[in-house]
Amino acid sequence: MRSERQGLLALLLVVAVWGTTFPAMKLLSAQLDALQIIWVRFAIALLVLAPMWRGLRAPEARWGAFLGALLFIAFWLQVEGLARTSSNRNAFVTGLNVLVVPVLAMAVLGRRYGAALWLACAMALAGMVLMFHEDAPWNLGDSLTLGSTLFYAVYILVLEECARRTARQPLRATRLAAMQALVMCAAAGVLLLARHGGMASTWDALGALPGPSLAALVYLGVVASVVVVTLQAWGQQRVDAMRSAIVFGLEPVFAALTAWVLIGETLGASGLAGAALIVAALIASQLQPPRVAPAATA
Repeated sequence: MRSERQGLLALLLVVAVWGTTFPAMKLLSAQLDALQIIWVRFAIALLVLAPMWRGLRAPEARWGAFLGALLFIAFWLQVEGLARTSSNRNAFVTGLNVLVVPVLAMAVLGRRYGAALWLACAMALAGMVLMFHEDAPWNLGDSLTLGSTLFYAVYILVLEECARRTARQPLRATRLAAMQALVMCAAAGVLLLARHGGMASTWDALGALPGPSLAALVYLGVVASVVVVTLQAWGQQRVDAMRSAIVFGLEPVFAALTAWVLIGETLGASGLAGAALIVAALIASQLQPPRVAPAATA
């Protein structure tokens, strides 16, 4: 139980940092395209994680590469979507993982969950609908973000499966993060070369960035990539995918708070009620032991 609580705290920290990334990426999306943001962000992460390559084991390389490919697609679609919709809206659609994860787990993996967890899931979904209610009609950015949500749900489930299959010899979260950063950086770099015919335009765009944008890039690379990817891998070794998804449902709450403080996007009474419901859902999800055991005790 103590291990699970530690995992939950780690995932809460992950979600809190995620919430701060939406306005940061919104700021950058006006100056860089999605691939440029991902490439620079994970190039920075790769440099920070360079010491982790020593002692990398084959299972860590294999699982890290697969997870990195899934994460790249999810990030790419999310940033492309964010350039076309509001940060609050992008966070809401991303938060639909609270529903997508258990549905996929039931349909593909045959999982079954107790009534309390489904109640918490319904509360979180209702909360996000309330937060979403005051926004504009559905648009292309929302559709791209929904695609990102699907890939991220698969990522969450694969990360849980990775922890389950390697429970006897747990993988190091830092090494998994290093491998994922390599795949993310390499995939974005290849697509950048194909789209722009070279890296000259990317270097020019980076050179023209003002100080706040450069600071946002460093923050995304170090805190929102190195710390977050590592903590998520560590936390999901201790928390099952369903509970992880409910924790991740807090993402639009943190995103809305950050967007309000930094870029002036606001929530009305409906949005605030939705945020309260999501927080209540997280509390409700802890009222009964999980029907599915945590992925690992490492």
